[in-house]
Amino acid sequence: MAGVFWHKGTWTTEEPKVLGPMDHAFWLGSVIFDGARGIRGTVPDLDLHCRRCVQSARNMLMEPTMTAEEIEELCREGVRRMGPEAELYIRPMFFVRQGLGAAQPDPKTTEFILSVYDSPMPPANGFSAITAPFRRPSADMAPTDAKASALYPNSARATAWAKERGFDMAVVLDADGNVAEFAAANIMLVKDGVVMTPKPNGTFLAGITRGRVMDLLRKAGREVRECIVTTDMLETADEIFATGNFGKVQPCTRYAEHHMQPGPVAAEARRLYFEFAEQSRILPKAA
Repeated sequence: MAGVFWHKGTWTTEEPKVLGPMDHAFWLGSVIFDGARGIRGTVPDLDLHCRRCVQSARNMLMEPTMTAEEIEELCREGVRRMGPEAELYIRPMFFVRQGLGAAQPDPKTTEFILSVYDSPMPPANGFSAITAPFRRPSADMAPTDAKASALYPNSARATAWAKERGFDMAVVLDADGNVAEFAAANIMLVKDGVVMTPKPNGTFLAGITRGRVMDLLRKAGREVRECIVTTDMLETADEIFATGNFGKVQPCTRYAEHHMQPGPVAAEARRLYFEFAEQSRILPKAA
């Protein structure tokens, strides 16, 4: 795929080869990333993604070598290099070279790398989902307060389990057996016009797109609740939809054996989000 990459002060169109088998990040997973979007010249909530990147690094015992503001400017430069019509994934990362002993990362060996690359926005055609048996860890089991790469293999297991059974996506529960999120995005449901989403409890990242959609819907007059969500609630929901950086707002059209049509609230949330995104335009629209 086409992309641009920044590492140690240099831009390149070739992926930098930065890790070896003795590096701590390669061996023991001391890697964090964030994911923002460049959508045809817009960069919605880029500042928030860059701030979360720095905070995730700190929460993973790293010593960030770039400020959020410096990362944001680099991301904007990467988007400019890719052009006004590109649909992009923006992925700033921190990783650690060496450890203090066998396991603890040495914060003084933290490095930064940025990837900005083609990643077309998926159409909002709808997807199917089922609850998987793999749960999100609680905060005393894993670094759930960071967007840590080490958390994602469990989500991958959940998604693979769902796909083996003919579904597109997995719903993942928390340690108490309540709904936490989709394996790759946050989850919202609608019942009798009220939007509900799991209340943050330390087991999942309450995403930036999630928060933005909640704010936009509330300003549009919708009631939005953060609450305990159960699988029974999903089985009787009028609508279910995902919010996340990759697809922004995507309707779920089947949960287990509960079939739904793409609904008006998900459509409204998607429209409001992309109207908001226009406020972050950094490149003119192509003629």
